Amino acid sequence: MSAADARTAALQGPKARAPILDAAALPALFASFLAHDAILLAVSGGPDSTALAYLAATWCRARLAEGLPAPRLFAATVDHGLRAEAAREAQAVAALCATLDMPHATLAWEGGKPAHGLQAAARTARYALLMDEARAKGATALALAHTEDDQAETVLFRLARGSGLTGLAAMRPQSRREELTLLRPLLSVPKVRLVATLAAAGVGFAEDPSNTDPRFTRPRLRALAPLLATEGLDASGLSRLARRMARADAALEAAVDAAVADLSRAPWIEAEPVRLDLAGFFRLPEEIALRLLNRAVDFKGHEGPAELAKLEALLGYLRAAGEGEPAAFRRTLAGALVAIHKAALTVTGAPERGKMRPSR
Repeated sequence: MSAADARTAALQGPKARAPILDAAALPALFASFLAHDAILLAVSGGPDSTALAYLAATWCRARLAEGLPAPRLFAATVDHGLRAEAAREAQAVAALCATLDMPHATLAWEGGKPAHGLQAAARTARYALLMDEARAKGATALALAHTEDDQAETVLFRLARGSGLTGLAAMRPQSRREELTLLRPLLSVPKVRLVATLAAAGVGFAEDPSNTDPRFTRPRLRALAPLLATEGLDASGLSRLARRMARADAALEAAVDAAVADLSRAPWIEAEPVRLDLAGFFRLPEEIALRLLNRAVDFKGHEGPAELAKLEALLGYLRAAGEGEPAAFRRTLAGALVAIHKAALTVTGAPERGKMRPSR
């Protein structure tokens, strides 16, 4: 455990630091696993993912012993090729998984590595490798070992970058990535409990030095955790904020669903423009209008998610153009063309960059 983790643990109550030894606690943690016949676990060898493998295997064994069905569990470790110790750590995970009767694979990130944005590139490669392995194993879900501490860091990370309400909802216990379900059964569990669980079970784990490398943002936020906790911004409080943001986000998305049904001139299909009643759009509360605009741009665009600040600016331009008699309006964002035409707000796919018709 790092010094920062130890200081944070000292600020938490005894229950938050207690190992998870009671088998009766596991069904609540792994209830989401029951919806899947096969699940791939991402196990790096660090304490969080090692605890995930150990606890999930313990839960599965208990169910099978009682004659209850349990999903097939597989594990995979990604060797990014960035540290000499990584291969040895993957071998240690394989040895642990053998004792847990859990098939294991080591996945290598091959090819050149970028000079800048290394952590983001590694994360993208890691997900791609894990998802390919999940498909190969016939798994419908990928289980990740994000903890309450990771959730708190994500809230701070996104707050520092000006995220909106959806971003501050941070990670969800369940989400989708392409055709796979991402499961995070430990999202409400403090990291210190997982470390204590492994210590009590006599299970070893590795420590990745990049987790404390101040060149990266998350380790810097991690180092601030003890100081923030003394002011009430501990992992539990920040995770609670994320849950409340997620609840509000769901309510707002339901309001957007209603606005789509009320304002759309026709069902949204790939081959046709999205058409929304302009007067009704301008009557929407700003947050609902912003989300509806984002949904339409995402549906018709081809350049990935639109930045929130650019969406806000686009909505401002639309409102300015729509005051009084709507004027001609055409703007592009994220590969979508947004226009006002005959009392309708229309969103279509914009020409790809470099293929636009030259000006005369």
